[in-house]
Amino acid sequence: MPNPNGPYPGRQLFLGLTVDARPALAYLVTGRSPQSRERKATLRDNTIIIGPLGNVPYDPLRHYTAVKWDDASGVVAVNNGIQTEAIFETYRLLFNIGTAPTTQYLKKLMEGAGAEPDSLHTPRIGGVITSHQQSPLHFLSIKRHDGPARIAQVRPAAGMLIGVSTYDGALENPAPFSSFSRPPRIQFKGTDAHELAEYLFDLSAATYNSEDIRVCAVGGIYTGGRWSIAFINKQKG
Repeated sequence: MPNPNGPYPGRQLFLGLTVDARPALAYLVTGRSPQSRERKATLRDNTIIIGPLGNVPYDPLRHYTAVKWDDASGVVAVNNGIQTEAIFETYRLLFNIGTAPTTQYLKKLMEGAGAEPDSLHTPRIGGVITSHQQSPLHFLSIKRHDGPARIAQVRPAAGMLIGVSTYDGALENPAPFSSFSRPPRIQFKGTDAHELAEYLFDLSAATYNSEDIRVCAVGGIYTGGRWSIAFINKQKG
């Protein structure tokens, strides 16, 4: 099974449930240029950082916090840029004070982040898993350069994850993702975070100018009051 969003999704995230109905996430990074591919995922406390290989200067468009989570509340934010920390702290605060976590908070934060200032007008994408009154909530979002942020609450069935990407999937001349009303879905039959990361990584195999475009994949599953997070990097170093 190939990636449901085509060979070049850019950055891509999925939120959903395992077959035994546990909250789950998956995040993928791909890149066409050498600079985009020279990155890796690293674990730092309760965050996954997308950073450089070796001693490379910080670039806010390529290096960022991709996943941040809190075991006590179960809140997790998954994003492709500067918005991650603000989204995570907002929804963790809403959980802690018992306020209903609506999509409007995510919309305002995505509007504030804006699309990336690059030649492709790369969208910001974001996802949040939280809960209210013991019911899990899954929110997806995208902020393109040519319109307001779009937000949706998704209701995946057990064994399904629903996603959003930065690009439409074309390796040549990629355009901003335009199928938010019909988001890509993946079926996942496993129950292990590393298996989920590996699953997304494997189904996203693609080449550009004879180079593997995959950078890394992250999987996460919430069970027993804690997030189990795993990741796979194409390159080491």
